[in-house]
Amino acid sequence: DGYFLTHSMGVVADSEPGGGIYHAILGTLEQVGLATLFSVPIGVLTAIYLVEYGRGRLAKAVTFFVDVMTGIPSIVAGLFVLSLWVLILDMGPSGVAGSFALCILMIPVVVRSTEEMLKLVPNELREASLALGIPKWRTILKVVLPTSLGGIVTGVMLAIARITGETAPVLLLVWGTDFINANPFQDPQESLPMYIYLQYGAGSDASYDRAWAAALTLIAFIMILNLAARGIARWKAPKTGR
Repeated sequence: DGYFLTHSMGVVADSEPGGGIYHAILGTLEQVGLATLFSVPIGVLTAIYLVEYGRGRLAKAVTFFVDVMTGIPSIVAGLFVLSLWVLILDMGPSGVAGSFALCILMIPVVVRSTEEMLKLVPNELREASLALGIPKWRTILKVVLPTSLGGIVTGVMLAIARITGETAPVLLLVWGTDFINANPFQDPQESLPMYIYLQYGAGSDASYDRAWAAALTLIAFIMILNLAARGIARWKAPKTGR
């Protein structure tokens, strides 16, 4: 209900009824938003390089590392950020630390989806633009990207849906809290996957109810993202008529 969505656990014990998931929703939105902000420019620019400019050993090396990153388990990405951000730099747990791990998981998905969409753009469009004397970078910016924009956005949204439910990096890097923390750059935060994990592990009837309600909220959020991706894909699809 509305109370559950607009209140945090605060001073409510795990064994007691009441409480909510507002702090978990806020943490999830901030962590996923930061991961998207970091990974989308890197992923799109990498895909543009591979399709439009990539030749030789460097392109093969980039393709190889993208393939390797695609198969990395989420716990490995979390351990990498943990060793660098928390242990070496001594920055402490925070929402942005979790975002870095989610970014590692998101980049290869964005690169692959964007790469496939750019390959679908007919070469005739590129050649026509270049024949008019337009520089290649401007051709990419004004012709190639707008033509494939729908598929790129769809791939990005599916990548967001993929990382939203990740739990292992959040457990290692964000830690979780029962209170509202709107600052992702300092102190532990909560997220929906970790909230579900912790509430189910509490073992009381009230915590089980909260875990299932939070799971339903997370499923609804991912479903909305997938429906939005489908809608954008249909909206940007070429129209055919008789």
